[in-house]
Amino acid sequence: MKKERGLLELYSDDPQRADFELWGRRSHSLSRRGFLKGAGLTALTAALGSTMVYADLFPEGLIPVALASDEDPLILEKSELIVLNDRPFNAETPVHLLDDEVTPNRRHFVRNNGLLSKEARAMDASQWTLRIDGEVERERTFDLSSLKREFEHVEAQLLIECGGNGRKGFVPGASGNQWTFGAVGCARYKGIRMADVLRSCGLKPSAVFSAYYGDDIHISGRPDKVAISRGTPLAKALDPHTILAFEMNGEALPALHGFPLRIVCPGWPGSCSGKWLKRLWIRDRVHDGAKMTGYSYKIPKYPVRPGTEVPEEDMEIIEVMPVKSIITSPASHHKHILGQPLPVRGHAWSGESAIQQVDISIDFGATWQKAHLKQAVNTYAWQHFALNLSFPKKGYYEVWARATDSKGIMQPSMVPGWNPKGYLNNAIHRIAVRVS
Repeated sequence: MKKERGLLELYSDDPQRADFELWGRRSHSLSRRGFLKGAGLTALTAALGSTMVYADLFPEGLIPVALASDEDPLILEKSELIVLNDRPFNAETPVHLLDDEVTPNRRHFVRNNGLLSKEARAMDASQWTLRIDGEVERERTFDLSSLKREFEHVEAQLLIECGGNGRKGFVPGASGNQWTFGAVGCARYKGIRMADVLRSCGLKPSAVFSAYYGDDIHISGRPDKVAISRGTPLAKALDPHTILAFEMNGEALPALHGFPLRIVCPGWPGSCSGKWLKRLWIRDRVHDGAKMTGYSYKIPKYPVRPGTEVPEEDMEIIEVMPVKSIITSPASHHKHILGQPLPVRGHAWSGESAIQQVDISIDFGATWQKAHLKQAVNTYAWQHFALNLSFPKKGYYEVWARATDSKGIMQPSMVPGWNPKGYLNNAIHRIAVRVS
């Protein structure tokens, strides 16, 4: 009750707003229809600035997206990214700026665990080398020119998504960068197959796991500490779509994206796509480097109640990413004129499956309309969808997008599978639209 009195004092000049805020905190104990009667509906209308159309269909426990998002986030000048923290630097892309079919470098999210090396900052690869060792017949060391000269070049549009994308949606919350929906990008990379490089070293029968080390500096500045060192089972490393990339969208990798060489391991968490690559260590066991142990990039082996303390031995490493979609146009909080069609478009993807269908709803999931869906330009690229919507009358709406992959797996309407670190939130994307 003390917190509620504080809210009433905070909004003493706006009792309807106070009523709405109190509802948000009590929503777990109120029925949808109970709130949407009388003063509750009045408070909701006042907070939204317009009548919520299909209000009787609004799911219990959700907060209208217009009230749950920030219309004016802090955006990094020139790069157009929303800065989450600067040491290490992490930034996501506002979803409406992901509308390009190929994500431009300046609009691609940045996920760092450490600080950039002097070589990366200077964009100087003259002293850089890549070492391959461990469970191989021949240890080898390459410079950038020898890699480019010895191995076939490949190029593809490949999606990278942080495993924590959507972390902000978990309740109770999880520590870490509070990504919303913009920790994803689908750029065009040029490089060489990791499989070709590893096989040139001769893989021993004991080889089962790949581990990477980058040239980034631990946040403490200590040279004896590693910011991150993760890896994958050898089968994923040998997937022909897993590449060692030296170009991004036709130019040398930017410093923030791994210059001079990075792994692109599509379909798996972005943490598997190591940047500033300097060593590949082939192991005879699951790698135990920094961010491979404890709770990092792991989820419970079984469903747990939100807030549960899960024993470490009951956690498993995340591998394939889930089915997902985002609406990139229009931006949320869009104002639309009644009687005119509203073009809606976006992207959909799934870890290791194609997208089969994308559906759109304007009545909180009561009914769905099938969107037009394009085929991917290549394996592991996202697919684009579009649909023209019409609205029956003036008021507040939410446009929801839901993707289904080729295995029949569909995005959930609500935040799925709570886990201690807030990974793999693939709940449907919602945007607010006001029709006048």
